[in-house]
Amino acid sequence: MTSRPRIAIILGENTSAGGTRYDMTKGYFNAVTRAGGLPFGIPYVAELVSLVADEFDGFISVGGRINFPQSWYVDGDASQFPFSNRLAVDQALMEGFLERDKPVLGICNGMQMLACLHGCRMVSDIRGTGAEILQHDGDGVLHAAHIAPDTMLSRMTGVDSFKVNTFHREAVVELSDKVVASARAPDGVIEAVEVPAYRFAIGLQWHPEAMPAPDHPGHRVFEAFVAAARERSRETAALERSVRVA
Repeated sequence: MTSRPRIAIILGENTSAGGTRYDMTKGYFNAVTRAGGLPFGIPYVAELVSLVADEFDGFISVGGRINFPQSWYVDGDASQFPFSNRLAVDQALMEGFLERDKPVLGICNGMQMLACLHGCRMVSDIRGTGAEILQHDGDGVLHAAHIAPDTMLSRMTGVDSFKVNTFHREAVVELSDKVVASARAPDGVIEAVEVPAYRFAIGLQWHPEAMPAPDHPGHRVFEAFVAAARERSRETAALERSVRVA
């Protein structure tokens, strides 16, 4: 058995052009590989969900622009993005990995899903919530992410602030008591969340896989995620050995 944990990554798609193709950056796969994991792209096939949740060691829900349930938004708001059959499979995979207490990393769209599955709510246009809100959706746009102390994100990055990219129109604005905001932008927008009930359930609003500097502190999230998946894999292997011996 390989010591490298197997990481399931939900595939992205071209929702802006009809959703006819799986379409995503190689950055997710490269980041997992550099961190010591073995990445696998997962298509939107419902019959795969239980198999993937059972057999893989960690799950990444990637960025995207898809139509979320209206109940995930604040009153009077709703998604402006197109329907995607990714939603049902993505959600089922995230729930399946969390039920098994296997590591989950949500990026952008994936962070929003992780938060809303635990009682948070979001808005469809963060800039419409106040004149003080920064530009959060643009190529080449960077802003600071201020890391909250005593969080998993603080411990894994070892810093209290760093620059991040930003490609999101939607944003989480209401937290539940199950979720901690572990980073915010200078305008107060939530940039990272974590769910303490699990060994590793972290969401990032930015795209760490697209940060060019190899020594950027944000890359340490992938390292910590793969390390948690490796530990989970070892626990599973040890349990299987004990069952065989018994």
